[in-house]
Amino acid sequence: MATFIGMTDSTTTMPPSQNDPAIYQAEEAQAILQIAIARHTEDGELTRTQLFEIAEELGIAATTLAEAEQQWALQRRESAELAAFDQFKKQRLQSHLVRFVIVNLVLFIFNWLTAGTLSWALYICLFWGAGLSLQAWQTYRSGTQQYRQGFEKWRRREQIKRSFSRFMDWVLGT
Repeated sequence: MATFIGMTDSTTTMPPSQNDPAIYQAEEAQAILQIAIARHTEDGELTRTQLFEIAEELGIAATTLAEAEQQWALQRRESAELAAFDQFKKQRLQSHLVRFVIVNLVLFIFNWLTAGTLSWALYICLFWGAGLSLQAWQTYRSGTQQYRQGFEKWRRREQIKRSFSRFMDWVLGT
């Protein structure tokens, strides 16, 4: 087996110490390899060719690495979509909060001017505030089935928007 790209034989043939375990779990091996690769690369980046060379030296088939690369790309894309969904939910909550404050301020003023006291405006503020609190709780709570359903619904809407936009670009010739 060839030495790890650029490493000397003395590095690869170091005897294990008495304290090192003889067998590593998959997660432990992955963590060790990540650290070694990060230390090995000078600027923290590997080319795709280097990645395939390392995989070959580790006995990983090129097809297995290509499949893993595709899965990683899908996970990365989904993470970006989840971040965009979280941002969308936070912006929507902020918009509802601004409306809540403005409308209730107007209602309080109107109630005070007409009745000389705050009465019915407090009930509106209380019930609307309860609904807004529930929305805030759901906005910052992820990992639930309801969160996942909301994400999938948002994702479909976004895909439809992108498709419609591409169609209109095609129709308009832009």
